Amino acid sequence: MSKKINNDKLSIFALGGVGEIGKNMYVIQYANDIVVVDAGLKFPEEDMLGIDIVIPDITYLTENRDKVRGILLTHGHEDHIGGLPYVLKHLNVPVYGTKLTLGLVENKLKEANLLGETKRILIHADSEIQLGSTLKATFFKTNHSIPDSVGICIDTPEGSVVHTGDFKFDHTPVNDQYADLQRMAEIGSKGVLALLSDSTNAEKPGFTPSEKNVGIVLEDIFRKADQRVVVATFASNVHRIQQVMNAAESTGRKVTVIGRSMVNVVSIASDLGYLHIPDGMLIEPEEVNKMAADRVVVLCTGSQGEPMSALTRMARSTHRKVDILPGDTVIIAATPVPGNEKYVGRTIDELFRLGADVIYSGSNSGVHVSGHGSQEELKLMLNLMRPKYFIPVHGEFRMQRRHALLAESVGVDPDNIFITDLGEIVEIQGGSARKAGKVTAGNVLIDGLGVGDVGNIVLRDRKLLSQDGILVVVVTLSKQNGSIVSGPDIISRGFVYVRESEGLLEESNRIVSSTLQKLMSENVNEWASLKTSVKDALGRFLYEQTRRRPMILPIIMEV
Repeated sequence: MSKKINNDKLSIFALGGVGEIGKNMYVIQYANDIVVVDAGLKFPEEDMLGIDIVIPDITYLTENRDKVRGILLTHGHEDHIGGLPYVLKHLNVPVYGTKLTLGLVENKLKEANLLGETKRILIHADSEIQLGSTLKATFFKTNHSIPDSVGICIDTPEGSVVHTGDFKFDHTPVNDQYADLQRMAEIGSKGVLALLSDSTNAEKPGFTPSEKNVGIVLEDIFRKADQRVVVATFASNVHRIQQVMNAAESTGRKVTVIGRSMVNVVSIASDLGYLHIPDGMLIEPEEVNKMAADRVVVLCTGSQGEPMSALTRMARSTHRKVDILPGDTVIIAATPVPGNEKYVGRTIDELFRLGADVIYSGSNSGVHVSGHGSQEELKLMLNLMRPKYFIPVHGEFRMQRRHALLAESVGVDPDNIFITDLGEIVEIQGGSARKAGKVTAGNVLIDGLGVGDVGNIVLRDRKLLSQDGILVVVVTLSKQNGSIVSGPDIISRGFVYVRESEGLLEESNRIVSSTLQKLMSENVNEWASLKTSVKDALGRFLYEQTRRRPMILPIIMEV
């Protein structure tokens, strides 16, 4: 059971986004009012075999659904909005977001058939929203790698709780949307009780460079390339897409957009006015091969080496419309998310094999800058807000730890810094804070259409199957006297190659027969006992012979 939260206390906890990168979801509760900030997803880790995506466990929210006043979104990246279609199926509450964020959300809700029943409320930097009787939210503009990103200030009877969202301080933003430092300083001067701040780049010294720098580098590469240019980046990095359009325009190239998520974002962002594409700039993928090679830019997904993405398919020469030709320039304008380095490396290798010139962020190329602030920017945010309590969020444990040290260095009392795990509650009452137990939190795994039906046991079975394979033993017994009528037949998948292991499988047959006959002679005819005995005897023999432990599935039938 989840912990019951005391009524007259302020409680702050994360259901996702601490101790990990992705699936951001933060909860602020006072009395009977709960506000949720973001509802993201993350991509599966290597040991999550066959899993498509991972979302937060929202048990606590569904148990208290009558108290949830709404979900506030900081910006439109997948790790902040990707879990919404799954969450809203169980929790029909209003969703608040800026214009572009809601545009991207609506596209997701349409695909999930939830558009009609989800209340969507448009906010902007000057909005004020009453959430239940005790909470009020206001917003402030931030810079990030997607337009329309905001931080959130939630006023509670205990004081203000500020969630920065993902941010950097870019003084020359591509879209001229400047971070509102004045507003942040105002919030800080009124007094901030608790600050939840983005820890992604807490390990990186200095400042994160401006996105404008990338535009200069891209234009230079486009100008020097004497054949086609292929640019892979995150579909949701609207500023980067704008820079590609600008560089193409100034070098006289046309752009084709490939990859479902990239096509979606380009069409939503340009419809809403966040992406400015000159008339006649976009061409269809089919036209690429008909145009002079030095007049084309291909903008595509696949910057993380995802197996089914456009760039990976081009690298393997399996894309239906575009091939990589010797002399093409390929720009991977993103850094690998932790865990994806191997896939990205493999894609880069394959592109080099095809004769392409590959420019990627590891080569000090300047084709990517982060959307997250480095140490000096994190200190600036801490100094603007001057919080009494500090909770580093949005990052793996080492990043949270480093962010905590930064907070100490700018004068936050070390006793007032809380590094939390998923579900761990920071409770504040009468101005004093403490850790106070946990609510249910963790991962919900999504595999195909199944939500949460694949758990640890199924994953363990998949791991066993992937390591040592499976043996199915089929035996038919007589109802009259328990003798073996047919079989045992042994079917092997992923264990040994049957034609080359006839001796091993014949001996396995003999062991199954003799085990069953011995049990019959002792009048053991309970099916569970028969199956367990067959499993144990065969498992022992196979381990002695092969040092492998395949999964053994005995199937016993009676006639």
